[in-house]
Amino acid sequence: MTPRRTIDLRSDTVTRPTPRMRRAMAEAEVGDDVYGEDPTVNRLERRSAELFGREAGLFVPSGSMGNLVSLLCLTRPGDEIICDRLSHVYNYELASHSAFGGVMPRVIDAPGGAPAWAAVAEAIRPAVYYVSPTTVLCLENTHNLAGGTALPAERTGELVERAHAAGLKVHLDGARIFNAAVATGETVEALTRGIDTVTFCFSKGLGAPVGSMIVGAREMIERARVFRKRLGGGMRQVGVLAAAALVAIEDSPGRLHEDHANARWLAERLAELKGVRIDPARVATNMVFFDVVPQRMTAEEVEAALAEAGVLVSAAGPSTLRLVTHADVTREDVETAMRAMARLLG
Repeated sequence: MTPRRTIDLRSDTVTRPTPRMRRAMAEAEVGDDVYGEDPTVNRLERRSAELFGREAGLFVPSGSMGNLVSLLCLTRPGDEIICDRLSHVYNYELASHSAFGGVMPRVIDAPGGAPAWAAVAEAIRPAVYYVSPTTVLCLENTHNLAGGTALPAERTGELVERAHAAGLKVHLDGARIFNAAVATGETVEALTRGIDTVTFCFSKGLGAPVGSMIVGAREMIERARVFRKRLGGGMRQVGVLAAAALVAIEDSPGRLHEDHANARWLAERLAELKGVRIDPARVATNMVFFDVVPQRMTAEEVEAALAEAGVLVSAAGPSTLRLVTHADVTREDVETAMRAMARLLG
């Protein structure tokens, strides 16, 4: 009997490298990257900087390290950074900016992942010697816990301009910035223009096995290289990973619209179920958040029951679940997953 295929909708981080990525990895030209001698890494960093209109890039093992290194470059111990209460840097990175940089977050509410300038301005500390200076505004695009929402270039540009005028630097956690580009119809360069440091992930929607990138001014990236090494992120013949990332950055953005379409299809079908609360219009990219009626089942109970049916999802709260579409999930897969959810929640 053929074993049942598991449909994994927990995250786009579960994607496997494509055959073209695997070939590129096997054939990659490598060298010692700590010496700056890995030609494949160097090519990836140049290409990334080119796409984002920046002077340089730095390949790092993970998005969390990329965010931490960026914030270490932009701050000094004792500084405060402004970030959304639901942001990834605040919720899911183990307070690394505080643990390693002595930097404290000042959180604000950003409905839909888009902070209002008035909220940012109110959080900026006065310029007196007995309070911590505010030095960085952190943004996120797409915004995970806001439902995968995408910030358009005009909105981001306004925030960046006002932040710089107020003496702040700006960091963007752009883990899924290519999803934002597809959703808004704008380039990643336009979506990040003027931002001091930008990180993005190869191992999420782009489907590579490992790695993230920091892009920025050349002087900033040289500082970032020091912090990467200090944190243990100096890598040697890492061109075998950079080769997959090069394929991902060229091949994957052109198919992200398929993930978005599958997510919207799921949201529209879920909205038809009596045991579900969801607004399909809020599904902008490849993430679907929905609530179950708590009197019937908790989110954890739904997660466990669906796992038994071969569908993996994530509980994101007592009654909230998250589904994420990606390159390894076809329309047939989401239809199969939807049938399982309909049996359970309909």
